[in-house]
Amino acid sequence: MSSPAIRFKNVAKRYGTTQVLSDVDLEVCQGEFFGLVGMNGAGKTTLVKCLLDFCALDGGSIEIFGVSQRLTQARRPLVFLPERLIPPYYLTGRDFLNYLLKLQSLPYRPDAVKSTLEALDLDMAALTRPVRSYSKGMTQKLGLAACFLADKELLVFDEPMSGLDPKARALLKARLLSLRSAGRTLFVISHALADVEEICDRMAILHQGKIRFAGSPADCCRQFDAATLEQAYLECIR
Repeated sequence: MSSPAIRFKNVAKRYGTTQVLSDVDLEVCQGEFFGLVGMNGAGKTTLVKCLLDFCALDGGSIEIFGVSQRLTQARRPLVFLPERLIPPYYLTGRDFLNYLLKLQSLPYRPDAVKSTLEALDLDMAALTRPVRSYSKGMTQKLGLAACFLADKELLVFDEPMSGLDPKARALLKARLLSLRSAGRTLFVISHALADVEEICDRMAILHQGKIRFAGSPADCCRQFDAATLEQAYLECIR
């Protein structure tokens, strides 16, 4: 039996005397699209920082495809898009993509770049411009393009729809669904419950540092006897 793509086991994290995460137990299966939702300050971003070894755990463990997240090789199969991407202001879009690909010993393939940008509705001409001139939506598309070009098994996205217009949101969903068909795994943080319900196989509700629910969006509605996922969420954190 294969290891989960991600396994959080009794994860705990404190900042000073504040307990941010407490006994978080969660598994994301390989090939699964999994959404993590919760209020601001619930601990979602801290959990991702722990996953990426940006901060040390105060208890428990995390594994990525069966390898401790503390080991560098554990992160080789994944790509991460933060909620607020700020590329170096002096780079052009092409420089940024070329730099990130070079860090991973991957070639810059113009045809692949062109098709990826078209799939996200970002004009190729934007690559000649410095990223400091980009709008929020353009910067988000550039970051998404970098992630897709890396072609990793596991995608970890924090609010990937942020700054995208309706057309770009629809195109991104289509691209994500094609990746699910290809067996990729997605772990996504989102405040948009409708997006989670549409694209995720399972979800978890993190509230006050603890997992309050884990299962499919439909199971969430049934468990809390709610007609919509929003109503179920409110009942869960009440």
